[in-house]
Amino acid sequence: MCTTKATLLTLLLILATGSATAALPAAVNGEPLPSLAPMLEKATPAVVNISTVSTVRAEDHPLLRDPFFRWFFERPLERRKKHSQSLGSGVIVDATRGHVLTNHHLIEKASEIRVTLSDGRELTAELLGSDPETDVALVQIPADDLSAIPLGDSDRLRVGDFVVAIGNPFGLSQTVTSGIVSALGRSGLGIEGYEDFIQTDASINPGNSGGPLINLRGELIGINTAILAPSGGNVGIGFAIPVNMVQAIRRQIVDHGGVRRGTFGVTLQNLTPDLARAMALAPDSRGAMVSGVKPGSAASRSGLRAGDLIVRLNDQVISDATDVKTQLALLRVGDPVVLQIVRDGKSRRLNARMADPFEHFIEGRKISRQVNGALLGEVIDESSLGTSPGIAVGPVEEDSRAWQRGLREGDVVFQINRSRVKTLEQLREAAKDKIYRIKLRRGKRLISLVSR
Repeated sequence: MCTTKATLLTLLLILATGSATAALPAAVNGEPLPSLAPMLEKATPAVVNISTVSTVRAEDHPLLRDPFFRWFFERPLERRKKHSQSLGSGVIVDATRGHVLTNHHLIEKASEIRVTLSDGRELTAELLGSDPETDVALVQIPADDLSAIPLGDSDRLRVGDFVVAIGNPFGLSQTVTSGIVSALGRSGLGIEGYEDFIQTDASINPGNSGGPLINLRGELIGINTAILAPSGGNVGIGFAIPVNMVQAIRRQIVDHGGVRRGTFGVTLQNLTPDLARAMALAPDSRGAMVSGVKPGSAASRSGLRAGDLIVRLNDQVISDATDVKTQLALLRVGDPVVLQIVRDGKSRRLNARMADPFEHFIEGRKISRQVNGALLGEVIDESSLGTSPGIAVGPVEEDSRAWQRGLREGDVVFQINRSRVKTLEQLREAAKDKIYRIKLRRGKRLISLVSR
């Protein structure tokens, strides 16, 4: 009988004749059974539980948000407050400085962040910074006898690589699941602003968010962030943010206290077979087709034109429009952009630098003290709610007048009190009187901010 069959027969006999408490042996015929335990013993001490407490306003009836109805019903302006708590995971990536990576959506609006280590210690964490566009957050805990996880290289991943997800699903203590890399570069899911996900069939459930996805060497290759779960449970389709993207965001937070992306000013589309034929390119050509360039933008100053095909960006090979968007998302204001393009069948090299998206914005205090603390600029709002002029809100200082009124970066203001505002001059005129209502667009929602 061959060695393999003999080993299998030995295992079957052990299972068939053993007691109810029998377990597989550590070795068969002197050969150890494969196990992830040694690797996990080194990795799991770096995985933590994240819990947050947020103080939020309890919602009143919509009519009571209007100052007149509040006065009529003699309801006070101060609203009741309640606490909400969320549970998730995180991973220590720097034991010396106590840096813990997790998801932005776990700590958003948190008034307190608590980190529980694998040895049971509970620590209060400080938020160093976060990025909602990639769903990455960095917090810091006291650096005392911590264990960090080594970093891998997500650019070297291949479909079929074995991976392990670690986290605290459903509030349970540490749980480990395994699987493979099912796909790379997943995008278009509408989960986050910049998507370049690792897809895995390792079970990821609520509470795994923010936890690590690691390879069989115990190296961090991604941060678990979402699942595709039509029924609300795991169906074997989970997504993780690649560690190389996470590291780029982390460096910006450490160096600058936050993420301030530059702007390039280009509209792209994928290269289809029809476009490739029209450009006389090989059928297997890859790249991102430029469909538009914003006048006066960094892309325009580089000499980029509609119809150009981008094939490389800063030494990174470009396969489609998502690749360009992802690479640009990791660049700060002033960072160099080196493009290799194909134009009229010839290869060209273009150079540019990322521009400041708030270059033409002005400080709110120059408009009115009532919007002090915000940067404001004129834009054409091209949201899903329509295309119309408005006033874009840039960064807003916390606890400033603008912040207290409810203005947040990314808002587009289109009405002050009863006046439609399309320009900064119209905003200045409308703000001469007391501002009691601001109507704006926030993402896909229309919002009315009311104050006395």
